[in-house]
Amino acid sequence: MELKHQVKSSVKDGDLIEKRREQIIQGAVRLFKQKGFHRSTTREIAKEAGFSIGTLYEYIRTKEDVLYLVCDTIYNEVQLRLSGIADEEATIGGLTRAIDVYYRLIDDLSDEFVVMYQESKSLPKNALEYVLEKERGMTGLFETLLRACADAGELRITENSIGLAAHHIVIQGQMWAFRRWELKQMYTLDGYIEFQTDQLLNGLVKPASN
Repeated sequence: MELKHQVKSSVKDGDLIEKRREQIIQGAVRLFKQKGFHRSTTREIAKEAGFSIGTLYEYIRTKEDVLYLVCDTIYNEVQLRLSGIADEEATIGGLTRAIDVYYRLIDDLSDEFVVMYQESKSLPKNALEYVLEKERGMTGLFETLLRACADAGELRITENSIGLAAHHIVIQGQMWAFRRWELKQMYTLDGYIEFQTDQLLNGLVKPASN
C-alpha cells in the first residue's frame, strides 16, 4: 500500500528534518502518555521536544501530523526489526526465535505502542488506513511462518486457524506493553516470553501419562 498521508515541512535539509522530527516524536510520546493526544497542545509538544512553537511548525502542520509520525516511526522500526522473520526456518525453533524477537521489540517500544493504540483513532482516515495496513503486515509475517511450519509438519493447525494464531502472537506480545505495570511484578521479560511461547505451542492441558 502506498503512503498517502504526507507530512509537509518548510525545511529543505533532509537530515535536519529527520533529526527534528525524532525530537518531536520522543517529546510527543512522553506527553501523549501523560496527558493523552486530545489534551496535549502543539505548544506543549514543542516544549517537550525542546524548541519553540514556531520551530515545530517548520516540520509539521497539525497535531495529527505528530501522531502520524509517531505511528509511522513505530512501524518502520517494527519492519526493520522483524524483517528477519521471513527468513526463519519453518521449524518450532524458527517460530520460537521469531516470537522472541517480536516480544523484545515490544519491550523496547512499550511507551510508543501504548500511545499508538490509544490514540491512533484520532488520525485522519487515510493515515489511519495506512497504519492499519502496517499492522496487518506485521501479523502477516507470523501467518506466513505459521503456514510454513504447518506445511512442514511442525504444527498441528488448520488453514482456517493460522490467521487467528498469528493474531494471538501479536496481541500477547502487545499485552506486555499494555499490562506491564502488573506483569512485571510476576515475570521477567524472559519468563514472559517463555510462558507465552509454551502456551502457544503446548496449551494448558497436562500431557497424558504413558
